[in-house]
Formats: sequence, structure tokens, C-alpha cells
Amino acid sequence: MALTYHLDVVSAEQQMFTGLVQKIQVSGSEGELGIFPGHAPLLTAIKPGMIRIVKERGEEEYIYLSGGILEVQPGSATVLADTAIRGSDLDEARALEAKRKAEEHMNSSHGDVDYAQASAELAKAIAKLRVIELTRNKAM
Repeated sequence: MALTYHLDVVSAEQQMFTGLVQKIQVSGSEGELGIFPGHAPLLTAIKPGMIRIVKERGEEEYIYLSGGILEVQPGSATVLADTAIRGSDLDEARALEAKRKAEEHMNSSHGDVDYAQASAELAKAIAKLRVIELTRNKAM
């Protein structure tokens, strides 16, 4: 059996995942992070994106994260997400509409604050669409 560690993924609404994992991949504030067993302790902000979970027996799960905090300790990791949604629960039509609106808002913005807000909304919509795509490909 592969080396594992315990992972908890929780949001304000619910606990999304708890169990043993081989590794995770998540978008940290400084870039993409891969957390394997024995990783050094770490505390970092999470950008809007996804967490890719490789479970104890090798199955993969994708969860959209709107942001939050990742804490890694010896033998465990915890993701405290602002919002977390399983890939299978995301609505593709809503994500596409949010992407379209954000792009429209970016093109018509007249200030740095408007542009930054629209850019953040675009990043969230693109992340949701990526999670939907990966979840769909995994099911095939």
C-alpha cells in the first residue's frame, strides 16, 4: 500500500472530504502545490481553483475551491475553504454565464478596482469550468 496521510477539506457549509490520501494538488498563493506524505509543515493561502485529491487506493476526486487556507502538519493536511463544491455538483451553464459576464465586465470596466473584481470573477468561473471538465473526463 502506498504511503498516505490524513486530509480534511471543510467549508463554512460542510465537511467535503475526510480520509487518507496519497497526494493532493492545490493552487496556493505562490503557485501550484503538490503535497505528498512527509511534506514539511506549511500554512498558505489558497487561490480560487481546485483541489485534486488522489485517495488511498488511487481514485481521484476534484473539488472547486473559491479560496481559503491550507495547513500541512506531519501526517495530516487541512483545507479550510471559503466555498467548496464537488465537481459533480457544479452547474456548467451557470459557470459559462458567469465567465461571459466577467469577460463583458472586464471589457467595459473604467477603473482598476472594476477590472480587478472582474478578473477575480473570471478566474473563479474558469476554475469551475476546469473542475467540471476534469470530473467529466474522470467519469468516462
